[in-house]
Formats: sequence, structure tokens, C-alpha cells
Amino acid sequence: MSYRFEIITGPMSCGKTEELLRRLRRLTIAKKKIKVISPIVDTRAKGDYIESRNGLWLDAYKVKNSLDIFNVVEDDDDVIAIDELQFFDHNIVMVINKLVSQGKKVIGTGLELDFKAEPFGSMPELMCYADKIDKLTAICMKCGSEFANRTQRLIDGKPADKNSELIMIGADETYEARCLDCYELPDHNHDTHTKGKLLHFSK
Repeated sequence: MSYRFEIITGPMSCGKTEELLRRLRRLTIAKKKIKVISPIVDTRAKGDYIESRNGLWLDAYKVKNSLDIFNVVEDDDDVIAIDELQFFDHNIVMVINKLVSQGKKVIGTGLELDFKAEPFGSMPELMCYADKIDKLTAICMKCGSEFANRTQRLIDGKPADKNSELIMIGADETYEARCLDCYELPDHNHDTHTKGKLLHFSK
């Protein structure tokens, strides 16, 4: 039996959506009926579709919350693809488990860590339920390492402070992939500038 619930995760720019679209193309060849779903809060795509950074795209249903997924999925759908899992409310865990119990294959993508390098939304719990997890890495935009596993938020070209809002709608910000050595998270409240390295505390 094939995997019922797959997760593709990793930092920004690692190719999560591209990998999702690749798998969906294969399932289309296998004549599976596919439904693609994306949270309406993700405004990168300007229409009802998901799009990878290399220009690939596929029609998608945009939903406001997790429970709306039930209004989109039909009985004869074989595969449910859900992009940007981290943006959904906590009901996404119940929704996916329900879809899997109905015999549907679910493939989801999502950031496992937010820009603060902390677990993002319901991703930790979803990863516990997943049958298969693929953790992708990106190219570090600062040093060129092939093992970037952090998402660096930049505001006005500088690393965002750890006390800034998790989701800044309409903010003038950008994101780039960074390796652990190049990742930065300044804490202006404590006047520190922490790099993504292990901290050692003396007793």
C-alpha cells in the first residue's frame, strides 16, 4: 500500500511546491483525481492556483480555514494536495486525519520552522502523523552552502528582530534561505545578536 499522508518540508526556496507539483504530475498520469488546496492567507500567487519559484503552477482552491477543506473535497477525489500547511489553524490535524481515514491520499507542504527557528503552527503534530516526511534543504543565499535549513526574514535588508510579528501582512519584508552558520536572529530587547549556533551554558 502506498503512503497515505506525505509531508514535504524545509526552508523557503528549497523547492517544496516544485516537488509537490512533480508528484501530482505522476499521479495525474496514474489517472488519479486530484484536488489542490491552498490557504487564502498565502497571497504570493495572484489567482486560484499554487506556483513554484521556477514558474510551474496548478489550479487550486483557496480556503479561509481548515474546516472549509471539507466543502471542497468530493467523495471521488483520490488525492488531496495541501500547500503551506503551517498557515492553517489547528483543526488541520483533525481534517487530514479524517481524509486519510476515508482512504484518500494526502500530500502536504509546509515550513517546519518559522523565521525565529521555532516550530511553525501545527507542523510538529502533523509530522508525527505523517507516513513519509521529506526534509529538503536550499542553497544558502549568504555563503552558498547546499545545506540551508533556516528561513531568514529580512526587513530593509537586515535580519528581522526576534520580537517582530510572526506573520506581517503587507510588510516590506523578504525571506531567504540560510545555513545554520549564516542564520541570524537579533534580539534588540536584550541587545544581543544571535547566530544559529549551539549555545553552551556553564553551571
